Amino acid sequence: MAALRSSWYQQGLYLPETLPQLMAKAARRYPRAQAVFTGDGHSSLADLETIDARARAVAGGLAGAGVGPGDRVAVQLPNWIEGLITVQAVLYLGAVAVPVVHIYGPAELGFVLRESGARVLVLPDRWRNVDYLQRVAHLGEVPSLETVVVVGDEVPSGFVPWSALESAGRVADPAAVTDPDAVCVVLYTSGTTADPKGVCHTHNTLGAQIRTSGPRLGIGPDTVSLAAFPAGHMAGLLSHIRMALAGSSTVWMDRWDADEAAALVQSYGVTTTSGAPTHLISLLDSARDTKRDISSLTTYLVGAASVSPTLVERAQAMGIAAFRSYGSTEHPVLSTGCGTDSIHQRAFTDGRLVTGNEARIVDAEGTDVGPGEDGELVCRGPQQFVGYTDPSLNEDSYLTDRWFRTGDIARLDQHGFLTITDRMKDVIIRGGETLSSKAIEDVLATMPAVAESAVVGAPDQRLGETVCAFVVVRPGSLLDLESVAQHFRAAGVARQKTPERLELVENFPRTASGKVQKFALRAQLRGGAAAT
Repeated sequence: MAALRSSWYQQGLYLPETLPQLMAKAARRYPRAQAVFTGDGHSSLADLETIDARARAVAGGLAGAGVGPGDRVAVQLPNWIEGLITVQAVLYLGAVAVPVVHIYGPAELGFVLRESGARVLVLPDRWRNVDYLQRVAHLGEVPSLETVVVVGDEVPSGFVPWSALESAGRVADPAAVTDPDAVCVVLYTSGTTADPKGVCHTHNTLGAQIRTSGPRLGIGPDTVSLAAFPAGHMAGLLSHIRMALAGSSTVWMDRWDADEAAALVQSYGVTTTSGAPTHLISLLDSARDTKRDISSLTTYLVGAASVSPTLVERAQAMGIAAFRSYGSTEHPVLSTGCGTDSIHQRAFTDGRLVTGNEARIVDAEGTDVGPGEDGELVCRGPQQFVGYTDPSLNEDSYLTDRWFRTGDIARLDQHGFLTITDRMKDVIIRGGETLSSKAIEDVLATMPAVAESAVVGAPDQRLGETVCAFVVVRPGSLLDLESVAQHFRAAGVARQKTPERLELVENFPRTASGKVQKFALRAQLRGGAAAT
């Protein structure tokens, strides 16, 4: 790893400066770059210079509350200005930000807090119809948690008002954070295991992502971006860092609403955005139905789920160069298309590798296969994470020489275009969110009526996939979709993990060793046949 890091420094992909130092420079270079925050019928606006000043103040307030270098601070806020400022403030202290997707319930949030060792949690009093203070009451024991900071007007005794941090009168100096290879962000992602995995990134891994992919995506001071991914998602975090380093003006949505998105594109002259297929489909539908003028939008990075070529072609007909991209929380943007690629390349491949990234396609023994052949995708590069918070998860995640095993099946053609063809990991990708089948099966297993279950993704035109549960019911028991939904709500599990389709079966197709053949269940769903 040391040799790789040294080569990345020599190539200028890594810099001897931290994100706080670079953000402070960018605030002086692009002081008028605008950030617009919208949601629930309201909007607010700030420029980079103001955000920088407020982040220093909040950092000072957090320092006064005892937060120092290396301390974990969990931030579960929607795309609000307070969330962006708080994450930047945490970085300014040399502490570690732990962004949490704002729709996570107490079960997921409690795990993240305990596993990360977070000392501080920052969250809203309410967001739309969600009472976050009630969620805190159901977190269970979190030994490391010392302080809960609340953004909003309803701040009970024992909690710290977020506004008090900003008005504490202390100001932090970002220049004091000096190690660019220190972990500064931990993001949690669900995979094939029941529990989320803590993905550790440094100042340089995140900074390299902006430096290497920015030129390919054409994002800079002259662009206006629409940010719709949640702040706790890697794509949401990168929207923040990209704005703070590259000076691109950004319009933030606190939840996806296609009609609102079309109106924002028209009002602010949005030139580029990214999203899952469901976002692009609904945006195109809204523009057609509402007659909104979205002609300023010229490029759209679409990923996080399976992308239909017809969707790319439909966007092209409306003057939008949509292109696919491949990445993960562990390796944010391994490859991407761009607006100047041919429509065939944009519709049928996931683009070329981003500068500095390397990829190999290997067989089951780890031997490279030929161009155009399918195999497991392994990769490495300057933006790749430095490991999981749970070291035991690292053991099976790499081949020798830091080649990360993605668990996805892919091919590379002779021109260097990458195409993902399948995935080995047993996950469901619903509207851009990666969901663990096992985690959902574990919740189903606590239902008295469930003898056995197997959860797979059901094809869906808008979301890519939805959650389908195949269940063997215990003799004499009854089970329906509504009772399953009630059980998941009572368990405090995020709504998107709740099964949306239920198939009651007498048995499962199995291998000779007794393992359920999930590929056969998926084939039944694709063919429309009922499981037997």
